[in-house]
Amino acid sequence: MKLATLKNNTRDGQLVVVSRDLSKAVVVSDIATTMQQAVDDWAQAADKLNAVYQALNAGTVEGEIAFDQKQCESPLPRAYQWADGSAYVNHVELVRKARNAEMPETFWTDPLMYQGGSDAFIGPYDEIPVASEEYGIDFESEVAVITDDVPMGVSSEQAQEHIKLLMLVNDVSLRNLIPGELAKGFGFFGSKPSSAFSPVAITPDELNDAWDGKKLHLPLTTHLNGELFGQPNCGVDMTFDFPTIVAHAAKTRPLSAGCIVGSGTISNYDRSAGSSCLAEKRMLEIIADGKPSTSFMSFGDTVRIEMFDAEGESIFGAIDQQVVEYKGA
Repeated sequence: MKLATLKNNTRDGQLVVVSRDLSKAVVVSDIATTMQQAVDDWAQAADKLNAVYQALNAGTVEGEIAFDQKQCESPLPRAYQWADGSAYVNHVELVRKARNAEMPETFWTDPLMYQGGSDAFIGPYDEIPVASEEYGIDFESEVAVITDDVPMGVSSEQAQEHIKLLMLVNDVSLRNLIPGELAKGFGFFGSKPSSAFSPVAITPDELNDAWDGKKLHLPLTTHLNGELFGQPNCGVDMTFDFPTIVAHAAKTRPLSAGCIVGSGTISNYDRSAGSSCLAEKRMLEIIADGKPSTSFMSFGDTVRIEMFDAEGESIFGAIDQQVVEYKGA
């Protein structure tokens, strides 16, 4: 099943069911008006939404409309929780190596995670407003899951049953602001502006064998200014799988329905697949040449993030954004 949220001049948008080929959609207000309402009532809503999905794909539903990805909000325009992990520890290891910093052994056994701003996500085709290029503007191509209500202290095996939807993420980072914030010992805040998510969120069964209940085994493709930047495989070198990081997030508190948990930047040891953020490419350049030769993003630069199935069809739609100068409200 594929779901999206259309812009309608409200904070939370209009929930629609989207066809498998992303060509058409249907409003389902009689089931749920928003994505949050659907996940709040997932046990009752899921079967009803799936029945609409099957009818839409079969061409037997009334009231279908053309689906335009550019008219989408992020599936959850705002969420009660956005917790982003760093499941690809080789990425963390690489960044630390570039600055000659030892990596604690616990990083391989205890997941890294930060709590991101979740009150104002931007749409997958919305511009990325940033006040200054000096901030070190970077994209981060990731995968995320949406959960239903997750009890505190669940095991990873139990957490697997609470993963209801998947989507892609551009977790925008302002790299030059990060060191100063981390030096304070309180973590990210201003260095992590609004994230954007793919037009469509999907149920795991849409991925067939590419989803094993724990990892998504497909490449995530990123283009920077129209040129291929990277396509590492999400299922390779993932130290902590999704049930593990969901359980980690719920270790000391419950997670409410609609909680989003991210994978962190997709990264493979095989560097021939490219990278999923500029910071990683810059780190590789520092290790090889002693200094970076790749710049961070400038105003006018674009990034496109997408995932394709075995037949080359887009699964989630695309995140396609341009960085622009923010000049104030």
